[in-house]
Amino acid sequence: MRLTLADFARAARDRLDPGTWDFFEGGAGEERTLAANAEAFDRLWLRPRVLRGAARPETATTILGRSWDAPVAVAPMGYQTLAHPLGELATVRGAANAGRLPVVISTFAGRGVEELAAAGDGRLWLQVYCLRDRAMTRRLIGRAQDAGFEALVLTVDAPHLGRRLRDLRNGFRLPSGIVPANLDGHDFSVPAAHADAEFAPLDWSVVDWLRSVSPLPVLLKGILTDDDAARAAEAGVDGIIVSNHGGRQLDGVPATLDVLPEIVAAVAGRVPVLLDGGVRRGRDVLAALALGADAVLVGRPVLHGLAVDASQGVTDVLNILLGELTDAMGLAGLGGLAGIGPGLVRRAMP
Repeated sequence: MRLTLADFARAARDRLDPGTWDFFEGGAGEERTLAANAEAFDRLWLRPRVLRGAARPETATTILGRSWDAPVAVAPMGYQTLAHPLGELATVRGAANAGRLPVVISTFAGRGVEELAAAGDGRLWLQVYCLRDRAMTRRLIGRAQDAGFEALVLTVDAPHLGRRLRDLRNGFRLPSGIVPANLDGHDFSVPAAHADAEFAPLDWSVVDWLRSVSPLPVLLKGILTDDDAARAAEAGVDGIIVSNHGGRQLDGVPATLDVLPEIVAAVAGRVPVLLDGGVRRGRDVLAALALGADAVLVGRPVLHGLAVDASQGVTDVLNILLGELTDAMGLAGLGGLAGIGPGLVRRAMP
């Protein structure tokens, strides 16, 4: 019986090839940042209030004008067909079965955007890597927009891929047949080498370029400082995702939860602030909301569910997380998201 996201992680490790497991689970460098993302949540204590008359908590929220059943979305992750042949198709179906929860589809998805749009409930966002071939990027954005995707998520922390030692030691290459279904004309077998050759250097003008090619809302994923958060809001983006790429880019940067308060302060309510990195329990979602996040994105646990039991595994992982969130809210005396604030958490003593 699998009762926690950790249970799914153990089961997934047993099912996946060791090199594939390391590709999914590994981080950059010594993996300090990878570890810090989860440890940051362990340094927080919740401070429940009693006699609040709270019934079953209401978790619904609204982000970018759309209703979500809970402040949780699925983070973008490439090459999900490594975990299961259905890949993102099973992820989209599994998320839809868990509720109205958006799924962010990677540029390097293993299934076509049109197929994914037909399988979901309409809450799909496209994660964008801006390639040197802007025409290819533009075509993908146009296809996603025509298919009904609702937002663009530009990854801004990856001028090239981080030095991921597990992949280097394993000599990791994508198996034959594992390709990004929405891109063409390139050899993608070694992800880091492809990124070095094809990722375009970006500056702030890319926001205007995205605006010029699509009317969809634009979120920036990979913001870690208050200065960049303020500039993003001033540049007119529609949302910010506080992210260190799951610890897979620059090792030694802080955990996302630790920088969240300064970014929330810098944005000052102008745009939604979302967070990814290290969310493994419902109480982690609650802690992130207490520190100012409007919602969180969950990545690796969804891959674990996908590897274990395809779409049903994804549904089960998300249902566990949402059940834990509801349980934590009720025990903390919360009837809804509106009552969540900084007073709900306290940092653990060293």
